[in-house]
Amino acid sequence: MTLTLRNPHSVLAALDARPRDVLEVRLPPHKPAGVWQEVADRARSSGVLIRTELQSAAARGHRAEKSERRGLASAVVRERDSAPAEQLWRGVADHPHGLWLALDCLQDPHNIGAIFRTAAFFDVRGVMLTRDRSAPMSSTVYDVASGGVESVPFAVVTNLAHTLRDAKQAGLWLLGSTERAPRDVTDIPRDRPWLLLIGNEEHGLRRLTLDLCDETCCIHPRGSVGSLNASVAAGILVAALTRSSS
Repeated sequence: MTLTLRNPHSVLAALDARPRDVLEVRLPPHKPAGVWQEVADRARSSGVLIRTELQSAAARGHRAEKSERRGLASAVVRERDSAPAEQLWRGVADHPHGLWLALDCLQDPHNIGAIFRTAAFFDVRGVMLTRDRSAPMSSTVYDVASGGVESVPFAVVTNLAHTLRDAKQAGLWLLGSTERAPRDVTDIPRDRPWLLLIGNEEHGLRRLTLDLCDETCCIHPRGSVGSLNASVAAGILVAALTRSSS
């Protein structure tokens, strides 16, 4: 499956990580601006096909030409393959203070993309997503992640509960995030490898997922608003859980 990416940082990350999966870069007829110039240079050095706006329009007809003139630069990139779930925690013994993420039925691709960007920033070891009742790994996810999808291993799993049990057997400790938890995330010790679970935007973690958790945590509000967007909450939780363990 191919994706059309419009964030040049996402395209650069794909060119760095897997240039053979970048099939085509589409640019306007004038000189590319900003980061797109770097994309063009990197694509040429990697042997990636570059089409100008007018070349693309000629190939697809007059209607495409009008669309191209209104459009932005883009790239056609193969979707990155999901890894086997067990591969994500294969090195858990080498990362005793590492952090992993599991996203339980998140449905907004912007949230998933933002979480991948946060995961890449804080060196999260891997991300698990549910196949059902979740947004797919779409172009929006890749573009919002701004390159994060390329650097963080991920697995799309059919049965999250089964996968979580396997993760526990491998040495990970499950930490559920829920606003009903009595313990603030800042009180969670950094003395073990945690797998942090982020729930659905509206309903939170499913009951079976919560039942599997070794511990739960929340972000205690300091002001008048009592809840946060899922990706914002994930960013705060990840920042707290990747702090120094000393």
